[in-house]
Amino acid sequence: MVAESAVTVDDTKIHYRETGDGRSVVLLHGGIIDAAHVSWPQVENRLAPEYHVVAPDMLGYGESELADRSYSIPGHAEVIAGFLDRLDLGPVTLVGLSLGGGVAVQLALDRPDLVETLVPIDPFGLGRELPNGLLSYGLARVQVCNKLAIAAFRRSRRLTRASLDGVVYDLDSLSESAVDAVYREVKRPTAGAAFRRFREAEVTRGGYRTTFTDRFDDLSVPTRLLHGAHDELFPVAWAERAADRIPDAELHVLDDCAHWAPREDPDAVAAHIEDAVDGS
Repeated sequence: MVAESAVTVDDTKIHYRETGDGRSVVLLHGGIIDAAHVSWPQVENRLAPEYHVVAPDMLGYGESELADRSYSIPGHAEVIAGFLDRLDLGPVTLVGLSLGGGVAVQLALDRPDLVETLVPIDPFGLGRELPNGLLSYGLARVQVCNKLAIAAFRRSRRLTRASLDGVVYDLDSLSESAVDAVYREVKRPTAGAAFRRFREAEVTRGGYRTTFTDRFDDLSVPTRLLHGAHDELFPVAWAERAADRIPDAELHVLDDCAHWAPREDPDAVAAHIEDAVDGS
């Protein structure tokens, strides 16, 4: 059974889900419209019989506070480090999806004492190039487009479902529970606000501000990279380059996934996490 609670980190409320007993696995969700209950329930269910699973809502997402502080990758990593310290959880197997993957890598670099094993899934930070070049930069500067899209999604579950076609390989195979979770989250009054602040902090005319391409050699923990073969946001080539340069890394490409593997193939994701934990 999943329990829900919250702790205060630097005067900011961070909400989290917790289930199971055993070695600790911490799951960090992605950006845009996401939260722990959106991306991770199926993976939590598969891990809970053997592991202690903790899934926080990151700063400004889900039920965590939308605080007046940095929403950059280093800023998010600082909050998660405080969260792990607050719960006395380290060292853990740290799993991160997309935005959460970048936060996980940043944390492993900044606080390797908190991370036993790293599992980034289609992570942010493996390259600098924007997926749509100057269009991505323009959208990050003109945030009204994101606000209008979210307003439209709130009025239509069908439109919300259609929007997920950009992050999954086969929309018809996506569970209705995944669509329902996104649709519930998009109705939250603060939906999208944290992502807009993240884009303000991280999207520049020259590309993403935070990239780890010059720091791969500094990662000192075992790293299991997972990447969807059909990810159109972050190229598989970025993950291949990272796996070649991180000292203790391996890459597993998920054939039937795009950018949302925890919902597209939770069995494979859970199995890889189990292997990472047991191998550490």
